[in-house]
Amino acid sequence: MHVGIVPVERLILFAGCLNVLLGEPLTMHRFLNLSILLAGLFVAVGSYATDAPQPITTADDLGPQIEQPIEFPHNRHAGLHNPADDADPSKPATGGMEINCMYCHTYARRSMVAGIPPLRKCIGCHQSIESVKESPRIKKLFEYWEAKKPIPWKKVHDLPDFVRFNHERHVQRFVFQQGKPVQEACGYCHGDVKTLVVGRRQKPLTMGWCAECHQKDHLVDATSTKTTHGPNDCFTCHK
Repeated sequence: MHVGIVPVERLILFAGCLNVLLGEPLTMHRFLNLSILLAGLFVAVGSYATDAPQPITTADDLGPQIEQPIEFPHNRHAGLHNPADDADPSKPATGGMEINCMYCHTYARRSMVAGIPPLRKCIGCHQSIESVKESPRIKKLFEYWEAKKPIPWKKVHDLPDFVRFNHERHVQRFVFQQGKPVQEACGYCHGDVKTLVVGRRQKPLTMGWCAECHQKDHLVDATSTKTTHGPNDCFTCHK
């Protein structure tokens, strides 16, 4: 962290301005108190600027790499199927299984949050897939299962506590009313997750970025040419 030195002349000038505004004489005691206050403010601002994470400004930027307890390969589960894998099932697959996002994130269509699948859903599939049982990831998966402990996944798309995002409203509008493919609808905010191993944030998810989408014309449903905008009431997202 680097904190620049503020010239004394500027402190005196600033103190003089306060003297004019407050109508009080500038004594040495007040000058020293003011100097300490300003120094503390500069240190705090400089420290925040140094330690604050760099914001994502474009849709192509990736968010921070978050280390998960298990590397869940999104590209294997949700990625596009490679027909070449059908020729020799004994060989490791190079493509994906095109699993619907909402198979694992069940709550997205009926709740504010998308939800993380319980461990029993993972085991329900992998207890019958012998070809990968000896892989490090699956071994670790069964370790959690045998210990009767949930996997402590870490949030990737973590919004501030004062922001309220409703998955149900967006999924119902774009998937069930407009008939868009699930991966395309989810990709509006989450990016092309099917190409990633461990999930990373690919969109800014800032207030301006969301508001820009709400200002666009969106079809009411798949059978209509009528369009509407998203709500622009502050209370919609900040309750």
